[in-house]
Amino acid sequence: YFRNTPFGSGYAVFAGLDPVLDYLEGLRFGDEEIHYLGGLGLFDEPFFSYLRSFRFSGRVIAPAEGEVVFAHEPLLTVEGPLAEVQLVETALLNLINFQTLIATKAARIVGEAGPATVMEFGARRAQGPDGARGASRAACIGGARTTSHLEAGRAFGIPVAGTQAHSWVMAFPTELEAFRAYAEAFPDQCVLLVDTYDTLRSGVPNAIIMARELRRRGHRLQAIRLDSGDLAHLSKEARRLLDEAGCQEVRIMASNELDEHVIESVRKEGGRIDVYGVGT
Repeated sequence: YFRNTPFGSGYAVFAGLDPVLDYLEGLRFGDEEIHYLGGLGLFDEPFFSYLRSFRFSGRVIAPAEGEVVFAHEPLLTVEGPLAEVQLVETALLNLINFQTLIATKAARIVGEAGPATVMEFGARRAQGPDGARGASRAACIGGARTTSHLEAGRAFGIPVAGTQAHSWVMAFPTELEAFRAYAEAFPDQCVLLVDTYDTLRSGVPNAIIMARELRRRGHRLQAIRLDSGDLAHLSKEARRLLDEAGCQEVRIMASNELDEHVIESVRKEGGRIDVYGVGT
């Protein structure tokens, strides 16, 4: 679903379902992709075996393409095993979001054209034939250091980096159990998302516990991530808690609708952010 209707309109026009279904039907992981993932040193053989035999088995519920849709209305519902639906989530959002945006813009143009015919001549203005992959590359040309888009990393040799999701934290009985499971899977690339429940009273204290546990095992907690709230205030308080606990080496990452104006404001307010994850 989307929260705000684009272009100041009261509706959007749904598009992208056929590409989604084609993607899900044809999604496979071959030797080249698995070889690339193996070279990252993040995953083990059971996961590669899972990918080699991967076939999407879930169910997709959606309106018809061209149907008018509204904010907070489910556009695409995907049901299936958690591992499957999380694996395809980013690709489906990419396909639906962009095509729905373009379809909505076209509908607004056609509506204003009245009885006249509208011809689509948009290719020379589009975001490149490969969409998200090209955007990841361009962001790094502009100064971004890493990408969370593995295909862009594979295709262009861009360093890849990422963190856990709120859905990961919520899939476990407690936040601390979610952190422990993530740290077990990624002991040397562990970045913990601390705002799922209560950033300062739960997330950061549990991250401190994990920092100490990782240290005893010969590893290091790389960072915590703040994804909501007053980023300047929360980062200052998180830095204080981390430093008081002897975790000065743990960095603080921020995300959530960041742009140059938000980042400027956080810095002017004395925020203690080490890494910005910009996605919008």
